[in-house]
Amino acid sequence: MGKEPTREACCGQGRATFARFPSSTLATEQNKAVFLGEATRTLDQRFRLSLPEDMAERLVAGSSECLIAKERRGCLSLWNREHWEEHQRQAAEILKGKLASGRLERRLADVQRLGRLLSTRQRVTAIAGRGRLVIPEGFRELLAVEPGGSVNVVGAAVCVELWHPEAWADHLAEALPGYRDLYEDLVS
Repeated sequence: MGKEPTREACCGQGRATFARFPSSTLATEQNKAVFLGEATRTLDQRFRLSLPEDMAERLVAGSSECLIAKERRGCLSLWNREHWEEHQRQAAEILKGKLASGRLERRLADVQRLGRLLSTRQRVTAIAGRGRLVIPEGFRELLAVEPGGSVNVVGAAVCVELWHPEAWADHLAEALPGYRDLYEDLVS
């Protein structure tokens, strides 16, 4: 059986960690570990951020790069590059099939909108020594944290999220009341 989540991971106290779940629950063959944990980090003057070591190692998994994506105002996400690229490849195949069959003929404006978002939403970025990454231009504005400011680094099961502290507090206030129902729905 897999490694159980620690109290620190579940409660967001201490160092971030990830848990392993049996393949019948949250795992997939390609991505068996789940990112859990929360840490607060400071964005330096060059827009560099140091990730918790275990999160950084899992994100790069044998390379030195991960993928950064725009999620919403005040939030960016970090993904294992190989996992993200496989997901994108599968989505592109589905989209090509629908276009070839004419099923999206009347939705070309939506296809273009999706294409623009896919083209500008993500970018490959390096994670250097000590788990440090640079938040790229075009992503900094969405995160809206100035150099010297705090960033919440949050394990979001399938990825790591970077949150502006106010946006994170707002998200928690909205999401926590539904936690028990969501947990029961996904894990039971």
